[in-house]
Amino acid sequence: MSQCRKRCKRQLTKVARYFYRFLMGTLSQDSVEDDFELSTVCHRPESMDKLQEQTKFTKKELQVLYRGFKNECPSGVVNEENFKNIYSQFFPQGDSSMYAHFLFEAFDTDKNGSVSFEDFVFGLSIILRGTINDRLNWAFNLYDLNKDGCITKEEMLDIMKSIYDMMGKYTYPTMQDDAPRDHVETFFQKMDRNKDGVVTIEEFIESCKKDENIMQSMQLFDNVI
Repeated sequence: MSQCRKRCKRQLTKVARYFYRFLMGTLSQDSVEDDFELSTVCHRPESMDKLQEQTKFTKKELQVLYRGFKNECPSGVVNEENFKNIYSQFFPQGDSSMYAHFLFEAFDTDKNGSVSFEDFVFGLSIILRGTINDRLNWAFNLYDLNKDGCITKEEMLDIMKSIYDMMGKYTYPTMQDDAPRDHVETFFQKMDRNKDGVVTIEEFIESCKKDENIMQSMQLFDNVI
């Protein structure tokens, strides 16, 4: 079990670093201009100074993030289809389309069918620089698919199936078909404190904070960029 957890943590670290490096572009050491290059984009992001005030990134970090974002999304926004295509490059051994859909929904906070640079940076700021509560709230929102304030077993099963599909049979060659459902049952045994069949945000945060493995996973993102 300990070896499995170590392997999962190594995989998560690798994925996290690759994911954000990819979205930040080549991370070349070329000089970064003080102003955004906006001549070819359809969506013009807010000013650098305003984004710096609204997030926990420095101006230089925002400039680098924007260059990477524009490399992948020249129009200044990314729709769900393009988001899925980008994300699929991280998991060629599996089918990441459903998990990418859930992730896209989490970043598309205004529900207009696209993710702008602002949407991306706000979410990234929470994931990488937010407090534990901020990060857990973001994770809860990802799992709460219909955004009704609680996580049901059906929602969690959809999430778990998408994760197993994404990792692929080469990652878990001996995985049983009922593994996602077993994982959901374990999740609810730990999280559903009052046994009412749903997990609230309060139950989720309280349970996560008491889980050493989850807290260690949260810390993996501290030094990604």
